[in-house]
Amino acid sequence: MTTLPPVPPAGLAALEARLRQDLAWLELPAKSWVPPRTHDGRPVITVAIIGGGMAGLAAAASLTHLGVDAVIYDQSPRGFEGPWATTARMETLRSPKQLTGPALGLPALTFRAWYEAQFGAAAWDALDKIPRLQWMDYLRWYRDVLGLDVRNAHRITSIAPRDDGLVALSVANPDGEHVVHARHIVLATGRDGLGGPAVPAFARALPRRFWAHSSDEMDYGTLRGKRVGVVGAGASAMDSAATALEAGAASVDLLIRRADIPRVNKGKGAGSPGLTHGHAALPDDWKWRIRHYINARQVPPPRGSTLRVSRHPNARFNLGAPILDVEPVGDKLVARTPKGTFELDFVVFATGFRIAPADRPEFAPFARHIRTWGDRYAPPAGDEDAELSDSPDLGPTFEFLEKTPGACPGLDRIHCFCAPATLTHGALSGDIPAVSDGAKRLALALTATLYREDVERHYANLEAFDEPEVFGDEWTPAPPPGPSAASASPAASASKHAPENVR
Repeated sequence: MTTLPPVPPAGLAALEARLRQDLAWLELPAKSWVPPRTHDGRPVITVAIIGGGMAGLAAAASLTHLGVDAVIYDQSPRGFEGPWATTARMETLRSPKQLTGPALGLPALTFRAWYEAQFGAAAWDALDKIPRLQWMDYLRWYRDVLGLDVRNAHRITSIAPRDDGLVALSVANPDGEHVVHARHIVLATGRDGLGGPAVPAFARALPRRFWAHSSDEMDYGTLRGKRVGVVGAGASAMDSAATALEAGAASVDLLIRRADIPRVNKGKGAGSPGLTHGHAALPDDWKWRIRHYINARQVPPPRGSTLRVSRHPNARFNLGAPILDVEPVGDKLVARTPKGTFELDFVVFATGFRIAPADRPEFAPFARHIRTWGDRYAPPAGDEDAELSDSPDLGPTFEFLEKTPGACPGLDRIHCFCAPATLTHGALSGDIPAVSDGAKRLALALTATLYREDVERHYANLEAFDEPEVFGDEWTPAPPPGPSAASASPAASASKHAPENVR
């Protein structure tokens, strides 16, 4: 039997040509149809998206496909949007490689298509998990191949809703600070999108030289030869511990509150198109019950990430060891736990994120007006959950709602397309599995909103539309009938000559 040689990869140029053809066949993107606006003589942005990571890119692409102009602002340098090449420290993604992520239903836009175009089908079959930095390379290509308008090194210092249908954005960039106006704002700001790192209260009392949060940008090489404590047992804890060990830490003690590490990812078990599309329509009690159950059971760290730590003999898993108190003593920290006292040179808190928009200066004009789930929903006794209570109560377009109606006009022009939207809409605004579904839901709802806001202008355009499709030269009008036409008709003639007995 003759073995055929492997087919060489087609290359990215061929894939990009395929994508262009797919988009052309689908008539995408649609023509721009939103009437332009100006404010003080300057163009108004239709939709401004804050954050150029995966969710922001998918949202911008979805809006563009529907003929809605979108501008992305990101404070990072080009190619370093999101956490993948900065604060993320995992070796590979947790998500299965076959998930289509932000591809928006376009096969040629998937990571698999991008990967196979360069390395071939056999390499894809052999791939276990997607390397983290390769995922970042894919997102860079995604941005470029779709021609998305991303403005890097632009930091938003203030978002101020107004009562005239606009939102004012104060934007700082290398050229200075200026104000732009947009009709709608999308916050695609990731896991800490409405707050920041969560750390225990005692940590904030410690000198900052002794600790960092797992999401901080830092050089782990500075931990070489040091005794490091890592608080937590999730994915970020394992990634931080492994990075410290690989950087030459003398030891790493994982200080884990629970008596055991979670084994089952309940969120994975809940994943289905039914939940993706059905969560938003569930009654409040079911939304809360599902998300609280997943929170309470917690997500286990990936097996590979855990093995990456445990292969080091100087790594120690201390279960049932929450920090009771800690104090600096000279150049070290002394941390007391139920399992004993630990002397540490540095601590990494892998303790997640908090939802606290009031802590973000750029949200100051509207943060206090956001209605949260805690403002309107009381869970059953025993199901209390601070994260869920702090979550914003959002409308169908991911828009913020006012705690007191009328107190903050224009608040509903700011749309929360980041992790805190999960309780209202499901896990659609940041995680790889359903980010395309979330981006499409957001874009469709925003498109409907924009049309409704301009319906008078669209109706006027409808009335003024005068492009003829028929020109009047396609037929010859028949002459009007003469006075004898009735008597000359076949029926009249037949009646005139019929036999007497028939008449």
